[in-house]
Amino acid sequence: MGIHYDYKSKRGERAMLKEAKRKARLAQRRAKRLLSTDTESVTKEEIKTHDIKKTITLDDLTNPSQK
Repeated sequence: MGIHYDYKSKRGERAMLKEAKRKARLAQRRAKRLLSTDTESVTKEEIKTHDIKKTITLDDLTNPSQK
């Protein structure tokens, strides 16, 4: 029996393995995308606005080290 007799008989098995790899990659990408969107939403919530009752000074606007 040569390799050419074996080729067609394993076609279905190879196709299933290929599809399983593709589904695993897609699931990994979805998980990565979901994780990145979760971290972005957390950073957006952390942004603080200026206190309304406090007057805005030039130092508040121009000081890069102050957050």
